[in-house]
Amino acid sequence: MNKLLLAALISGAMAVPAFAADYTIMAPAAPGGGWDQTARTMQEALQSSGISGNVQVTNVPGAGGTIGLAQFVNQSAGNPNALIVGGYVMVGAILTNASPVTLEEVTPIARLTGEAVAIVVPKNSDLKTLADLVAKLKADAGSVSWAGGSAGGADHITAGLIAKTVGVDPTTINYIAYSGGGEALAAVLGAQVTAGISGYSEFASQIEAGELRLLAVSSDERIPGVDAPTLREAGVDMALQNWRMVAAAPGITAEQKAAISADIEKMVNSDAWKTALETKGWVNTYLAGDAFDVQLDADIGATEAILKDIGLVQ
Repeated sequence: MNKLLLAALISGAMAVPAFAADYTIMAPAAPGGGWDQTARTMQEALQSSGISGNVQVTNVPGAGGTIGLAQFVNQSAGNPNALIVGGYVMVGAILTNASPVTLEEVTPIARLTGEAVAIVVPKNSDLKTLADLVAKLKADAGSVSWAGGSAGGADHITAGLIAKTVGVDPTTINYIAYSGGGEALAAVLGAQVTAGISGYSEFASQIEAGELRLLAVSSDERIPGVDAPTLREAGVDMALQNWRMVAAAPGITAEQKAAISADIEKMVNSDAWKTALETKGWVNTYLAGDAFDVQLDADIGATEAILKDIGLVQ
């Protein structure tokens, strides 16, 4: 074979990019909630940006993500194509459920987003403002039923902190935990509960349609384009941000972790991801590597302190 032709063939072969990794992302909750939305937004961004050729999402609901976490750890060890979404809610659920499987058993990759918790009531509710809700809570804490995500998660913690901040014993709140945002939303829309408490994006379309009344959001500042006060503006001096992360399987190599981390970084910088964050009202809180490991440890410690403070963990 002609040497020039052989060189060209070798050069061409070397120039062919490696096949993009396929991923399966576990959302350890029912469809419709924040983790499910995060996993499916990742799926879209990874595929549409050409970072991955094929991304599948699986849902394993229950116990604040700890059932899915246990399955992920037991079934995905050493698999570089397996990812799981988690975050603040899972940290709380691990503590409140005394889960034997913890985040120490997965491979943290990155914190991805932060989101304000929204407090809503059905459109026909006689509660027009957060002050009305607080007055009802002070009069009889048990008469105010809160529909939110899993016990010990960001929603539950926010409800407990609201109670504590206004002088109500947080252990007396009537909190009803649902495994998915869709179930909690249905309970609020059906007026089966007094109020709903969850990530803003889970209520956004119903708020915009006038089916739900947004009383306040838990962020330090108002959400751009959303006509609702922060908790502090509404007279409850506290703030909280729910954060979400992605982790890989236990037992993967350093090289495999680096490859996954590189894909996630590309995803976070993609136009598809940035557009999704803007649409959903999520804040980009991307943090990776050693810095994320340190922050995760700090967040676990802080969450445990809050849960003890409001009586959810002894």
